[in-house]
Amino acid sequence: MNFVKTMLASMLGTFITVVILMFIGFAIIIGVIIAATAEEEVVISGNTVLYLDFDKPIAERAPDKLFYLNPMSAGDVLGLNEILKSIAKAKDDVNISGIYLNTENISTGMGTLEEIRDALIDFKSSGKFLVAYGNYYSQAAYYLATAADKIYLNPEGGMLFKGLNAQLMFLKGTLEKLDVEVQVVRHGKFKAATEPLFLDKMSAENREQITAMITDLWDQIISDISEARNIEPQELNRIADSLLVQTAADAIEHKLIDHVLFKDEMFAQLRMLLSIDSSAKITSVSLDSYIKVPAIKTSTAKEKVAVVFAFGDVVDGEGTEENIGGERISRAVRKAREDKNVKAIVLRVNSGGGSALASEVIWREVELASREKPVVASFGDVAASGGYYIACAASKIICDPTTITGSIGVFGVIPNLQGLMNNKLGITFDNASTNDNADFIPVMKPLTPYQRAVIQKDVDHIYDLFAGRVAAGRHMTVEEVDSIGQGRIWSGTEALTLGLVDTLGGLDAAISMAASMASLTDYRITYLPVLKDPLDKILGQITGKSTPDIYMKQALGEDYIYYQTIRKIREMKGVQARMPFEITVN
Repeated sequence: MNFVKTMLASMLGTFITVVILMFIGFAIIIGVIIAATAEEEVVISGNTVLYLDFDKPIAERAPDKLFYLNPMSAGDVLGLNEILKSIAKAKDDVNISGIYLNTENISTGMGTLEEIRDALIDFKSSGKFLVAYGNYYSQAAYYLATAADKIYLNPEGGMLFKGLNAQLMFLKGTLEKLDVEVQVVRHGKFKAATEPLFLDKMSAENREQITAMITDLWDQIISDISEARNIEPQELNRIADSLLVQTAADAIEHKLIDHVLFKDEMFAQLRMLLSIDSSAKITSVSLDSYIKVPAIKTSTAKEKVAVVFAFGDVVDGEGTEENIGGERISRAVRKAREDKNVKAIVLRVNSGGGSALASEVIWREVELASREKPVVASFGDVAASGGYYIACAASKIICDPTTITGSIGVFGVIPNLQGLMNNKLGITFDNASTNDNADFIPVMKPLTPYQRAVIQKDVDHIYDLFAGRVAAGRHMTVEEVDSIGQGRIWSGTEALTLGLVDTLGGLDAAISMAASMASLTDYRITYLPVLKDPLDKILGQITGKSTPDIYMKQALGEDYIYYQTIRKIREMKGVQARMPFEITVN
């Protein structure tokens, strides 16, 4: 009897202890949330310099930094929307005297780079100073730095100025060694997304479009640098062709920069610009801190412009905050459409595409919304294939000159793993079926000619649907769309000429256009989809279930592109509308 009493008492004590620990744990989580949200107010004093340092990954929309417990990820992502708002805010802020730009570590897409550069050029219209300094300038960093009044470089620093090179990774040899056959069904002679799986170099068609694309991008870069530095494009290309600029002395000789300065001399230059004593402390504020400063001009208007962010791969289902889930993004567009206070919608797209079905799901909601209110699609670095599909029903489309777009084409990939299993691993399969094609779609044996024909019919149907959606949205004939489709990609400049977009500009221009179309003069901006509940984020990080792709990009650096290529191939399901490659300017 005493034993039973002791055992029951012990069990009760254990239960009570577990409950208490659970309450303590929950209280700690709540405390973390309260502590995170109770941010110290950032106050800007007069004659302050805004310090812009882009040494973090730049996303279209930053995740909520307040609720990331992982030290590796906290505050490690910048949102393009935050950057643009901060630069515009600094332009009108009487306490900000100028911007000190450190660009040497920037790594982002050309569209994003161009939008930040345009915002900086607009900032200069305020009459405030804008200077750039670095120990080293990559091509991307230098392109951004040319927005500055003056460009400075460490005397022992260097530069990279050599033109653009697009390098693709091909897996044909690896797959052959593994005895894996890749069966590709596609529509569009330029639809090169699958080529790395069955070729060991670019096809003639793919080489043609890639060469045309990077030439367009380079021409835009050269044109902007030529205007900023007053150097003829021919001379800039001569410098790049002969690799004439390697050192700071080279950069001075060829007038790509203004002066060479050590850091202390740079600070002395800033003091002169601020009109303060040579020994006075320079008051500066970082971008991370300045983001928290309330906007100077705020609106309490009831009417709104909704900005729906759609970036990453287009995927079926709900998706995550790092990709374009068909359900999540279509729901966000529907929410904006049904909100009577939302008078216009901006669909911000930065995607090379993905699932054709998910693209169609989102397209439907965009098409419904455009019947009721203005919908302006704004393209970032990329809006190609499925990324273009989801936007083609918009009332207007605006993109950057360097945006990669088009790629109107579809494909399907079915691996045949029979050789790998049989010859490499010694694994065999056998099956019994009730019908002739009960094993459709097989991955442990080759497709039969009939099965391949069925898939080809499906691919052709989706291409015809895609082309029809574009034709209707862009007021073209299907034949006209097909002539510029076939999977071919275009720069934003070419897309404007071809009628795939309406005008050139960035996100801010798209918001202004949407407001104008809705006859709005006083309005608020609301962002969709709504970010996840903070507690869900914290629990996800505690359990290790939250690993945003952008943090993987930061961890792998330049090697991220290889991880991304393999990941995308593994995640391909169903018929795809996807861009064939990605370009990084460095």
